[in-house]
Amino acid sequence: MAEDTQQEVLAGRLRSAQLKVTAPRIAVLGVLSGHGHLDADSVFSAVTQQLPKTSLQAVYGVLSALVTSGLVRKIEPAGSPALYEARVGDNHHHLVCMNCKRVEDVDCVIGESPCLTPSNLHGFAVQVAEITFWGVCSSCQAATAELEPTS
Repeated sequence: MAEDTQQEVLAGRLRSAQLKVTAPRIAVLGVLSGHGHLDADSVFSAVTQQLPKTSLQAVYGVLSALVTSGLVRKIEPAGSPALYEARVGDNHHHLVCMNCKRVEDVDCVIGESPCLTPSNLHGFAVQVAEITFWGVCSSCQAATAELEPTS
């Protein structure tokens, strides 16, 4: 997609969420749209390549506005910094590597939220189920296998 076209799409998404279209918001949304799961520092590093005068605080403010508006999802795997992703609107879950902290999406039943129903709702009206699967990714498994002595 041409850069101008992508910028217009991102601007349209901001407008549809009733957010003011600003260069930092377009930059942050663009970075997240092109990547999986990024922490605020990684978003900041990518944004400053486009907008060198942007501050980390500004990126945090943009991320907060995008999360509040529903354009971005924030996940907080235990023992890791908060991660942000542009994949919203479905009820997907995540796989997290316990070694390298790599995160991958796990699809869920699209259009049906939540995917799981608790055995006792305790009077709650459940709207979203967030499941995190913890394990060891294939790259870390291969690295461990290389280190193990062969008999």
